[in-house]
Amino acid sequence: QVQLVESGGGLVQSGGSLRLSCAASGSTFSMYAMGWFRQAPGKERESVGAIDWSGTATYYQDSVKGRFTISRDNAKNTVFLQMNSLKPEDTAVYYCAAKRGVTNWWRGSNYDYWGQGTQVTVSS
Repeated sequence: QVQLVESGGGLVQSGGSLRLSCAASGSTFSMYAMGWFRQAPGKERESVGAIDWSGTATYYQDSVKGRFTISRDNAKNTVFLQMNSLKPEDTAVYYCAAKRGVTNWWRGSNYDYWGQGTQVTVSS
């Protein structure tokens, strides 16, 4: 079992930055690839990106590539989502999730554990 808790969300102006954190507890964090997802009001959940267990490989959706960066600190059981150049369309609840292996990282149904989410609101 892995418990995930996101933090760092908030209200930011367009063009601003936020750093989300996802703290893990329970099982061995370093065994899991970690994904970030988001869900805007009235829209389906979508993947943002993912990072493999070691932190050496990262993957991003085109919509955030070059603006968002995923990293992890296995010693602190934490994964991060650095979001720069934020746009109003980035407004959503952001979730972290854990799975074994990074294959099909974009597919939410492949993830075993989910956090409760943190709200990110970008004003224009």
